[in-house]
Amino acid sequence: MKLAHRLTQLGTENAFEVLNEVNRLKTAGRDIISFAIGEPDFDTPEHIKQAGITAIQDNFTHYSPSAGILPLREAIAGYIAKTRSLCVNHDEVVVTPGGKPIIYYVLHALVDPGDEVIYPNPGFPIYESVIRFTGGIPVPVPILEEKDFSIDTAELEKLITPKTKLIILNSPHNPTGGMLTAKDLAHIADLARRHDLWVLSDEIYSRITYGGTFGSISSLPGMQERTIILDGFSKTYAMTGWRLGYGVMNKELAVHIARLITNCESCTNTFVQLGGIEALTGPQDFVDGMVDEFKARRDLIAAGLNSIPGFSCKIPNGAFYVFPNITEACRRLGLPDGKALQQHLLYNANVAVLPRSAFGKRNSGETQEYLRFSYATSCDTIAEGLERIEKAMRLS
Repeated sequence: MKLAHRLTQLGTENAFEVLNEVNRLKTAGRDIISFAIGEPDFDTPEHIKQAGITAIQDNFTHYSPSAGILPLREAIAGYIAKTRSLCVNHDEVVVTPGGKPIIYYVLHALVDPGDEVIYPNPGFPIYESVIRFTGGIPVPVPILEEKDFSIDTAELEKLITPKTKLIILNSPHNPTGGMLTAKDLAHIADLARRHDLWVLSDEIYSRITYGGTFGSISSLPGMQERTIILDGFSKTYAMTGWRLGYGVMNKELAVHIARLITNCESCTNTFVQLGGIEALTGPQDFVDGMVDEFKARRDLIAAGLNSIPGFSCKIPNGAFYVFPNITEACRRLGLPDGKALQQHLLYNANVAVLPRSAFGKRNSGETQEYLRFSYATSCDTIAEGLERIEKAMRLS
């Protein structure tokens, strides 16, 4: 087949590849405990499901505006205004089928071939994938364990050149659970203003925090007009399969993003958007309860990993991931890297995790090895998984 060259620049999300292997092994009769996929194991709250069902029964099954239905955009504008202390209008909101389209469309709207985009590494792999796909130049900024998995803003400053167009932030952060501090955000905002840069702030985990204070760079002086907020419903309301996300940006850019949607999927599912209104405006006790449960799971998995020889795990302040340093574990087993340990645990302990390599190539000078564990599963499952890992390490 003669395929377009641009496809050679398109990456993937390794979590789904591991999920496929897990499913294959389960089909073959293996009892696999998976910490690989970043999906809440909670069901969508009943009142949200009922809103979607009612919307179908009321025939909200037709096209909607490409930017989203007005009542949802107004609800999102109100939610962002309340949670980020901003003045937001509905014409600054664009609704999409999940959060990933915001990454895709914003990069296509802002980045020309040869433009540089700074993004967190390790980080969500779709950032680098789409940067390359647009013809942009991906410039990784290290996420450092010694800074509690935050950005080294001094290093970030060194990476900015006349070709830099955009900085991507993700806080709370996937895969580490780290969070940007107020000092970090202030420094990055100063750099964005000085160098006239856009910022794409991926805030999909903004409601899932455990003591660290979430802050949006959009709330800082002079940043609302140059920041695109990415948020959505998948993580906060356990609505991954609904595919409902949004971007908040200046209204001039919003028009262009909506036009890209028109050219691609026309609009986001209409009755799903009615579910989104109920999620934002209905009871929020589900979210608080889910976060409390995630905190208990975080404490359990971090303590358990720290008790296993060769594992060293920082306690994260957000999201539902831990990112233990497993350099010593690899040395003990004579394994070359985290990918080899990930394979060892999958095939010898029946435990699925993701290696550091699933979240970008090593930064220059990076020597440590890591695994990502998603603790979006029950405490009983976490305890069983930890027992299997400890046994696999002891018997190897």
